[in-house]
Amino acid sequence: MSVIGGKYKIAIVWALLQEPVLRLSEFERMLPTINQRMIIRQLRELEQDQIVKRRVYPIVPPKVEYELTEIGMDLADIVQSICQWGDQFWEEVAAKESPDSLEEKA
Repeated sequence: MSVIGGKYKIAIVWALLQEPVLRLSEFERMLPTINQRMIIRQLRELEQDQIVKRRVYPIVPPKVEYELTEIGMDLADIVQSICQWGDQFWEEVAAKESPDSLEEKA
């Protein structure tokens, strides 16, 4: 659980499932509520756990790309299931908070 248990690790894996290769600026665009420092920290942990592969190009300015490893790709079904559950959860919450349900309470 510690491998994907970080606060934003599932979001990062989800982003890499949407776009197979991402740079830091692209993560920031896709995950705007997460600050750069936290994205970098989570990426480093995922890299250490061999979920993400970091590729550094020897140019100036440096170009760094991230992609899922084969082990990381094994998480695809799990992350998609979690996302589907989350979507369903928010739909149910929204339905309970709809104006129709508020009228029934009155």
